[in-house]
Amino acid sequence: MPNLPENDAFEAKRFAMVAAQLRRRGIRDERVLRAMEKVPRHLFVSYQQQASAYDDNPLPIGEGQTVSQPFIVAYMLEALQIAPENRVLEIGSGTGYQAALLAELAREVFTIERVPTLYESARENLQRLGYSNVEVMLGDGTRGLPEKSPFDRIIVPAAAPDVPSSLFEQLVEGGRMILPVGTPEMQELLLVGKLNGLPTTQQLEGCRFVPLVGEQGFRPH
Repeated sequence: MPNLPENDAFEAKRFAMVAAQLRRRGIRDERVLRAMEKVPRHLFVSYQQQASAYDDNPLPIGEGQTVSQPFIVAYMLEALQIAPENRVLEIGSGTGYQAALLAELAREVFTIERVPTLYESARENLQRLGYSNVEVMLGDGTRGLPEKSPFDRIIVPAAAPDVPSSLFEQLVEGGRMILPVGTPEMQELLLVGKLNGLPTTQQLEGCRFVPLVGEQGFRPH
């Protein structure tokens, strides 16, 4: 079991966040809601940001990256319909917050981060909290992890110009992938399925994420 802190002073804020920002706005998946109530988001941001950890907005985590606002995280997790036996691939670990949520929902989680300092933060945070079913990798997430594939679910919390073909190839038949697709300034959140080896695409809503950088994403500045 994860080593989550006892007598967590932020627990009331976390439950209030779930009630006001998630339940009230239509998130219904109880497993997702319980995970959001359990995982201490404040431990994945800097000390200076902790007072704002349960506000309804993204927060900076360094290196030009952010941890997404709680609602969009829950929205994406609910859309994936993650089952306890699933193997999940996450592209863009950040400091590990979403990977911790995935670890609460799935049997096995693989997460890739391209920025070395964030990779170290994610690895240390997840290890400190006792998440033994998450493997953190350093590398180009747009290539996926062919050596660990296939995956039942893939989540990409960064904007791609198109659906990366390498990630789609690593999705199981009947699997689900969610990601924002568009320009660096504006994207559409897409839910991509695989049916008879071909993609099915559902447009969910407009959004704005940081760019996905890599071989099958945007080029670094």
